[in-house]
Amino acid sequence: MTLTTDQAQWFSQTFDRMADNIEKAVLGKRHVVKLALTCLLAEGHLLLEDFPGTGKTQMARALANTVQGSNSRIQFTPDLLPSDVTGVTVYDQKRGAFEFHPGPIFHTIVLADEINRASPKTQSALLEVMEEGRVTVDGTTHSVGRPFMVIGTQNPIEQAGTYRLPEAQLDRFLMKTSVGYPDESSTVDILLNAGTRDRAALVEPIITAATVAQMSELGGQVHVDPAIVRYVSQLAEESRRHPHVKLGLSVRGCLAYVRTAKVWALADGRDHLIPDDIKDLAVPVLCHRLLLDAEAQFNGVTVEQVISQLLDDVAPPSERVA
Repeated sequence: MTLTTDQAQWFSQTFDRMADNIEKAVLGKRHVVKLALTCLLAEGHLLLEDFPGTGKTQMARALANTVQGSNSRIQFTPDLLPSDVTGVTVYDQKRGAFEFHPGPIFHTIVLADEINRASPKTQSALLEVMEEGRVTVDGTTHSVGRPFMVIGTQNPIEQAGTYRLPEAQLDRFLMKTSVGYPDESSTVDILLNAGTRDRAALVEPIITAATVAQMSELGGQVHVDPAIVRYVSQLAEESRRHPHVKLGLSVRGCLAYVRTAKVWALADGRDHLIPDDIKDLAVPVLCHRLLLDAEAQFNGVTVEQVISQLLDDVAPPSERVA
């Protein structure tokens, strides 16, 4: 199907309304809010990594409250078990049969708070559900439904009592970004309204889960010129050849890149991708997928520096192919 002008305009206006709603709780962070919404509408999962007290949980809860669906919060701790996330099968003596009791993962939007404080075994319980939208307990598969999004928050790995997320787990997240500290005017506003302890509670639902699914479908209809696809492919190839990179962008990462860029373009009211869409999303989509070698990390090379070099080295397309 071909997107109409009215559909693109409706998508962009609805996207802006959702962003305005979230900004009632998260002040001065329009770009981060747009990234979070793009991740939701691209049917992906978001990882928020930042220092304590920067508003990661407020951001996640405000996004969850914006959608008229169910949401849950899982506080990850070292003693959390996989069954505490996915659910457990219990024998019902009255019925004489086993009954599945779903865990908190069975919601529209799930906040996995401080995900890197749980053991690797518990973290791995999220792998299947984040990739396939279902969990398997005692040999039986249960779907979590659509839309479904996991918002993981974590403190930097240097903080005490945390476990590093493995590459397979990181790759399940469509984007990784940070909230960062607010600017001076936003900080003053927050302090002047210090009596409001929970700003996310002020965010009311303005969109249904069905509308989220509809917007996701429209995002998939955005036109992608073959030249743009080739551009993404070349960036991936160069990332694998880069002297500082141990693990480059995978094919799954490329698919996620294009899918995300489609929603980003439609949020801007366009029915087609342009090279700037790819550039705008390079850091949040690639930063957790590129693994630097030990020598580069020792010398202080950052993933952001490598991504910037890749964008400089690979020329964007200047003409459309089709």
